[in-house]
Amino acid sequence: MTERQSSDPIHGVTLEMILTRLVELYGWEKMGRIIRIRCFNNDPSIKSSLQFLRRAPWARSKVEALYLRSRRETRSKPL
Repeated sequence: MTERQSSDPIHGVTLEMILTRLVELYGWEKMGRIIRIRCFNNDPSIKSSLQFLRRAPWARSKVEALYLRSRRETRSKPL
């Protein structure tokens, strides 16, 4: 049997991993300015943000898009 690799760039990456990485890169304040959702601006936490993002597909897609942009930007920066 041959295994196919997924063409999805975030395959195998959990929402928690994505959110944690974005908080490390940008911090809550900047994320709240980039993606205007209350869970990033009012008493933010990973737990509350995960709960909201799992119920709001529109917000989750914005977070995933920001994660993909951040990956491209960090790859394109020279060492």
